[in-house]
Amino acid sequence: MQSRRQPFLLVFVFALVCVLSAMALIYTKHESRKLFVELERLTLERDELNIEWGQLQIEQSTWAQHARIEQVARDDLALVRPAATEVFVIERP
Repeated sequence: MQSRRQPFLLVFVFALVCVLSAMALIYTKHESRKLFVELERLTLERDELNIEWGQLQIEQSTWAQHARIEQVARDDLALVRPAATEVFVIERP
């Protein structure tokens, strides 16, 4: 009886190991796919943020141009450039 039981036990253990191994493989593949999808999403978000950063840099350089500042001072604030006779240089003692 013992000799018949031993091959059955080996086959059962082998089958159990195979099933557990297959389940571990399925779990690992699932996690890998999930992480890949997250990586793709984050890569897309990074690319969008890089585009936005470039646009903000262009906008900042546009707003900071001397001609733009002068135009805003003239048109919006009604400031005028002083005449040369109205400019006084104050020197430190």
